[in-house]
Amino acid sequence: MDTSAYDADLPAHVERALAGFLERAGAEIRRTEPVVGVGIDALAGFVLGGGKRLRPTFAWWGWRGAGGDPAGPDVEGVLQAVASLELIQACALIHDDLIDSSDSRRGSPTVHIAGAKLHADSGWLGSPSTFGLATAVLVGDLALAWADDMFAEAPLPPAALAAARPAWRAMRTEVLAGQYLDVRTQATGDASPEAALHICKLKTAAYTVQRPLHLGAALGGADDALIATLREFGDEVGVAFQLRDDLLGVFGDPSVTGKPAGDDLREGKRTLLVALGLQGAAEQGKDAAAKVISDAIGDAHLSEDAVETVREALQDVGAVEAVERRIDELTDSAMATLDRAHLAEPAPAALTGLVVKATQRTY
Repeated sequence: MDTSAYDADLPAHVERALAGFLERAGAEIRRTEPVVGVGIDALAGFVLGGGKRLRPTFAWWGWRGAGGDPAGPDVEGVLQAVASLELIQACALIHDDLIDSSDSRRGSPTVHIAGAKLHADSGWLGSPSTFGLATAVLVGDLALAWADDMFAEAPLPPAALAAARPAWRAMRTEVLAGQYLDVRTQATGDASPEAALHICKLKTAAYTVQRPLHLGAALGGADDALIATLREFGDEVGVAFQLRDDLLGVFGDPSVTGKPAGDDLREGKRTLLVALGLQGAAEQGKDAAAKVISDAIGDAHLSEDAVETVREALQDVGAVEAVERRIDELTDSAMATLDRAHLAEPAPAALTGLVVKATQRTY
């Protein structure tokens, strides 16, 4: 295999590794319990049906930056290890859609909605929605279990896997802790910027950028100093990534993002954008803007016209400008941190491109 192709088209290789693993992992249970194939197909369709592949890509360039050689004997093992991050992502998204009662993901029905439709179309007993919810829980659980299998079974020296395991374990715990904090914050109504940023760091930055970089660098034999620098870089990029996501959740084009605009508002998300909007309205004495924003949070029936009114209020009080400014500051800081890392070539240029992709995207 042309080793230069790994760097040039990593997502295609991640896709290949995922498709191969999913086929192997499901083969035996499909033979013994054919009916379970519907759930496996749902997981495979979700995993292979799109996605940015950012987590495996950051992990790959953490490995390359630590001196990993795509022409070396470990390349396929590293590919399998980093690709397993997509199964963690699948678990998180499937359960997140369930928690948020989201109807669509990437322009298609979410797993729980598709499960409910299967139940209704089949004329089965009981509640279609309950069946759909149960299906999403179980398919998400399967993704998490298979993520562990895919990582643990990667054909790599035991010492390399052992070095990366602390990052793997921390990432799994952090993303679940961040998800819980997100749910708890919605329940308590904490709309402070501090709470929003804390969730950003734990729920998104850690498992989207910071820990994948840590994992990849550890697979490449990086020392503690390099890992610490990469984690600092990852924290800055990860928060900026989430802040861009927050903006797209309100201002994004649904035909590009694959999700209805305003869904974060309908779901009651206390994002930094919302927190700064409420804070700015209070400081400027703009009670009408504050009411527009606060009334929209958690309104499951928020109309498109109402979303547009919220957009205008957020812009009027300076929240959008403040978030954009924070993204720019984090991006500049991340680039300075990357310079200090002194990574092996061509990782610095690749990671610079990923920073732009993560923070300036429109989807």
